[in-house]
Amino acid sequence: MRRVTDPTTPRAADDATPAELERGSIRLFLMLVALALLVVPLIRDLPLGQTTRTGILAWLLVGLAFYWLYAGLGYRVLLLVQLLLFSTAATLLTTKAGLVLIGIDRLSILRRSAKGLILVGAACAALNLLAMLVGFARRRKASQTRSI
Repeated sequence: MRRVTDPTTPRAADDATPAELERGSIRLFLMLVALALLVVPLIRDLPLGQTTRTGILAWLLVGLAFYWLYAGLGYRVLLLVQLLLFSTAATLLTTKAGLVLIGIDRLSILRRSAKGLILVGAACAALNLLAMLVGFARRRKASQTRSI
């Protein structure tokens, strides 16, 4: 069943036109490049502990995942998986920081698990971009063959 949407709301890649997929792919690619080249090095240079820096990155990724879901920059399933992974990582890191505040320093498994979740979430973001590009190419080719 196809949903009826308001033309002013952005559509996800599931039901986007080739032009919307192209614009979305470009936006998502630019955001990922900016994140990798600008934001991550900036966070890495902050004079904070490793858990705190990783926690800041995780919460930033949660916000980005919400934005990507809202803006329709990808496939809903992958965006929801990313949001789940990044949220879980942020929760683990916040828990680790709270435990350090009360004097429990021995649970580095929380930070390592969160880093793994962030990496899997980043892989989902790359897969999402790749799927959008493949979908764009397929829909563009299909629209060209229909017009002939």
